[in-house]
Order: sequence, then structure tokens, then C-alpha cells
Amino acid sequence: MRLLLTISLALWLGLWLIVAQAESVRLLVQSSPLAGSQYYAVGEFWQQLQVGDALTLVREPDNRHDRHAIRVEWRGHQLGYVPRAENRSVAAAMDQGERLVARIARLTEHPNPWRRVEFEVFIEL
Repeated sequence: MRLLLTISLALWLGLWLIVAQAESVRLLVQSSPLAGSQYYAVGEFWQQLQVGDALTLVREPDNRHDRHAIRVEWRGHQLGYVPRAENRSVAAAMDQGERLVARIARLTEHPNPWRRVEFEVFIEL
């Protein structure tokens, strides 16, 4: 029993040291398809987009269609939105000042625009 406790303590200490030495820790909050990509710059920049590219999330609380709207941008160009059915928790976190980052997770040439771009949202600790 004592050996098990010692091993557990050593593992937790090792994990704490890794976290303490890291600049930041990212926890995956959400993975979603990009909404509205057919109306924005995805087609124009498709050849330049890459998995792993950073995305900017821009809160739009005054959006007349959705008060929880979050615009998704790549290098200053609007690509679409966080889907309405999935944006409440991300909007709440942004409104509370949480540090969120996003990236392109998957790119697929598909006739259905909802299946072309998948992105991930992380909270940085």
C-alpha cells in the first residue's frame, strides 16, 4: 500500500512539474464544423488554409441573428461562425474573459460546406 501511495505521489508531482514548466496548458473545449463557410472567405483561401493554422474568435454580442454569435477569422479574413447550436458555452467563456484559442483541425474537399472545415477551441490555463 505504501509503495502504491509513493508511486501515485511521484506521478502527480511529475505531472505538476511538467505543467509548472510549460508556458501554458491548453484544454480542448469544443470541436465543431465551421458554419456559414460558403458565404465567406473559405473558397477564396482554400489552397492556403492548413490544418493547425491559428484562428481568431471574435464575439458578436450585437449580432441581430444570434446574441451568442462568434465570428471565426483566419489571418483577418472571416471564414464563418461557431455553429449556433454549439456557441453558448464559448460565448459565455469569452464574456467572462477566459483566454480561448482556436485552430483548424480538419480540411476536407466536400460538396457539403458543413463538412469542409472543422476547428477546435481550447481554453488556455
